[in-house]
Amino acid sequence: DAARADMEAAQAALAEARAELAGVEREHAALERDRQGRDKARAAKAGKPVALDRVRSAPGYEAALAAVLGRDGRSPLGMMHEAEDGRFWTGAPQPEPVADNLLDHLKDCPEELRARLARVVVADSDDGRPLDPGTWLVTLGGALRRWDGLVVRGEGGAEAARLEAANRLAALAERLPALQQAVADAEARVGDARSGLDAAQGAFSRAESETEAAAQAEREALRALDRAEAALASHADRTRQLEQAQAELADQRGAAERDVEAAQATLASLTDPEALASRRDAARTAHETARAQLTAATAARAAQEQALAVAKERVSAHKADRSHWDRRADEAARRLADMDGRVAEIATAREAIGDQPERLLADIEIAQTSHRETAARQAAADAADTAQRAANETLAEARERRAQLVNQAENEDAHRAEMARVSGEKFHKPPPLLPVAFEFDEAGVADRDAEAKALDKLTQSRERIGPVNLVAADELAKIEEEHGSTAAEREELTEAVHRLRGSIGQLNREGRERLRAAFEQVDAHFQKLFARLFEGGNAHLALIDSDDPLEAGLEIYAQPPGKRLQSLTLLSGGEQALTAIALTFALFLTNPAPICVLDEVDAPLDDANIDRFCDLLEAMTRETTTRYLIVTHNAVTMSRMHRLFGVTMIEKGVSRLVSVDLQAAELLAAE
Repeated sequence: DAARADMEAAQAALAEARAELAGVEREHAALERDRQGRDKARAAKAGKPVALDRVRSAPGYEAALAAVLGRDGRSPLGMMHEAEDGRFWTGAPQPEPVADNLLDHLKDCPEELRARLARVVVADSDDGRPLDPGTWLVTLGGALRRWDGLVVRGEGGAEAARLEAANRLAALAERLPALQQAVADAEARVGDARSGLDAAQGAFSRAESETEAAAQAEREALRALDRAEAALASHADRTRQLEQAQAELADQRGAAERDVEAAQATLASLTDPEALASRRDAARTAHETARAQLTAATAARAAQEQALAVAKERVSAHKADRSHWDRRADEAARRLADMDGRVAEIATAREAIGDQPERLLADIEIAQTSHRETAARQAAADAADTAQRAANETLAEARERRAQLVNQAENEDAHRAEMARVSGEKFHKPPPLLPVAFEFDEAGVADRDAEAKALDKLTQSRERIGPVNLVAADELAKIEEEHGSTAAEREELTEAVHRLRGSIGQLNREGRERLRAAFEQVDAHFQKLFARLFEGGNAHLALIDSDDPLEAGLEIYAQPPGKRLQSLTLLSGGEQALTAIALTFALFLTNPAPICVLDEVDAPLDDANIDRFCDLLEAMTRETTTRYLIVTHNAVTMSRMHRLFGVTMIEKGVSRLVSVDLQAAELLAAE
């Protein structure tokens, strides 16, 4: 147990050392790849060294140095390396350095940058100190202020990250030898512990072997005894079973003999089979005859019922027609009677109006005379009516004015009573005594309405102020206490924000490491698959636009055989399709999935490229467990698949799903 504990402790120490070394190596490799990627990119652009590649700051001063250099840090050094935008560093005589300048905190600085950095003051924060001409002030957080008043904040983030990566790479390079030595020492301790454990395990194994041999002999003896006892018990059980079976067979034999005797007696009492057959045939014939008669009777009854139904319908129709004609006859008789009465009325009226025209003329003359008299009386009545309406309007105006005055008087009385009540409640005096009591000069009131408005305004202002708050001191103490708790909560939130920012930074670092690792795996698979699909050439993936992998973009560079290295967008349609296929399969090799659906990926490809695509697809099915579903109309691709699914329309408007197992079809054809 002691040897095993030593071994476990040594292995735990070795695992911890290896884990730490692996983490440092991964981070170092990732940073080194980033640096090499920048070097390759710079080499692709005619190899222009920039200022950020030649300068190194002490830890903690990266943001300050990045803020001072700004975008100028990406400019090349020396006139021989002029950038595309015309910016480059040539160097200048170094001025007199200021106190606590940035040069004192740099580990490496080219001569071209010393003139820029000699007059830069580094401080923890900007205290607003005056600056001499040509002097800059920068904080450790990256806030910059120049002597001419320019203030710059929040710039140089990418440059600071690049400088931090360079410092981190150097620090990791310094830590690697010590960690490697620690791993070697831990491996040596594990070897020593393993040797001791092996010796202890050997002695323990020998003791266990002897104990096991003795236990095995004891188990063999016990098993032999158990087998003998089991055999004896089995023989006794078998004997009892045989005796019981013999008794049961004897009972079954007696029952069988009795059944045979009963069957023989029944057979002797049965009728002759030929007589039974003749009786059966006669009964069958009679049955068939009765069935035929029943069928004929049923048909005759159905015919009679149908004829009866038709007759009933005809009778009902005749009855309906008769009722209709009876109603029409009654209606005709009634109309004849009405017409006879109307003829009699017309004759009577004709006799009555024989002398009526003369009477009508006389009545017309009398009516005209009456009309003229009525018109004269109507004119006189209209004049009287006009006078009456004028008098009524005057009376109505007088009544309305009287009502207004009465209402105003009532309002004044109500207001006077209200003022008397208010005066009694507030001043305990009637209104006439108030001027004497308060020495008020009524002659000084210029306008009663204006004074009333001013009073109302002051009253409203006082009401808005509200009553005196007698618990204001307690409320103030409570508010101050709440303010203190709020301040404490604010400090806690600030601390939580700082912790959260630290966690975000840790997540970003871990995300960068994982993204770099995944990017490298995908890039390696992509390069192999590209060369396999194109039968040569090379391609790779690159992070662009930023040194931070989390913010960088992705660019695909491909070089088919016989062509130069170029971006994916400059390739032809077929080349783009093959490159995209290689990248898709590289992703599935890095992180496999159960199912991959490819929709018309072979549409831009010719027959030769389709064969290479199908070969690669077959290789992927062997190397991975992914099931590939291909949506295609290409006959070559369909011929290379394991199973086909399609939709056919045998009849118009009727679709049917069909499937063909090509492997089974090949086996069937071979047979």
